Amino acid sequence: MSLPRDALVLFSGGQDSTTCLAHALVQYERVETIAFDYGQRHRIELDARIEVLRQFRVQFPHWAARLGEDHLLAVPVLGEISETSLTRDIAMEMQEQGLPNSFVPGRNLLFLTLAAALAYRRGLDVLVTGVCETDFSGYPDCRDDTIKAMQIALSLGMDRRILIDTPLMWIDKAETWRMAERLGGPALVDLIVEHTHTCYLGERGALHAWGYGCATCPACVLRAKGWAGYSDPAQAAE
Repeated sequence: MSLPRDALVLFSGGQDSTTCLAHALVQYERVETIAFDYGQRHRIELDARIEVLRQFRVQFPHWAARLGEDHLLAVPVLGEISETSLTRDIAMEMQEQGLPNSFVPGRNLLFLTLAAALAYRRGLDVLVTGVCETDFSGYPDCRDDTIKAMQIALSLGMDRRILIDTPLMWIDKAETWRMAERLGGPALVDLIVEHTHTCYLGERGALHAWGYGCATCPACVLRAKGWAGYSDPAQAAE
């Protein structure tokens, strides 16, 4: 029996989007991937994601047949209008409105719009994204209400039903690690540790139990905390 839909995964090559890619390959018949070059400081993710895709094809041959084309869109205007720690060489800090300066205004809204346009052309029904309201940095464009509103707007604007699948929305990072293990076993967990990139500073020199990173930026701290909860739940609860 054919799986119900075809999907386009917003795939940055980080822990979350890699877990979402595995989810999509289990759930959907045909899966393509998309990423965006928007002038981000941690551009190493654009290289890391290619290696992750290669590892998927090598290590999970039962998924390889459903893993289709990869797309990279250049969106330099987003970096040009964003004065953030992800697009400028400035220190990470909290801003007066309570959001970290790693927040790139409109990023996820623009990404989803462009992904929906590509999905329309490619005949794909579902957008899969790793946004999360449980373990996140306070970004308003990661909230469930935002995603539901975008789903309605995109479906109306394209006169075609677009489903936005958010498998990580209500789970924390520890459960994201557990989801990866359920989907692909220890091999997928190892792939995420060794090949994905999350660190905001682009650090790939030090390999920790949870993967490469500076171990101090918010993304690394969140990933390490999730690993602790996954590998030793009792210790994480203390």
